Amino acid sequence: MNNYSLIVNTLSENGAALKVDLLNVKKAALTLRAVNHKLRQQILRLIDEHGKMTVTELYVKLRLEQSVASQHLAILRKAGFVKTERDGKFIYYSVNTNRLQELNKFVNELLN
Repeated sequence: MNNYSLIVNTLSENGAALKVDLLNVKKAALTLRAVNHKLRQQILRLIDEHGKMTVTELYVKLRLEQSVASQHLAILRKAGFVKTERDGKFIYYSVNTNRLQELNKFVNELLN
């Protein structure tokens, strides 16, 4: 057993063990945490309303420091909730709607 796996003996009929990959659980928690933040939700909403936006447009509209906007965009990008597209010296952010749909499906399955 490594540091990232946990073996749990179930009380199932066949006595099978359930393996929980704690590294993947941690990654999933970080993904959920990425959207469970008021400012990041505002960023996603704003980008969605405009279709695509630069970091400059975002931090001006939200009255943030550029570094704060960039940090939150990096978290959303790492979690896959925003996509980037370069146009010359500008990087445009857009919402990855497929990823958000996947998240909604996962959360619904988790809660039901």
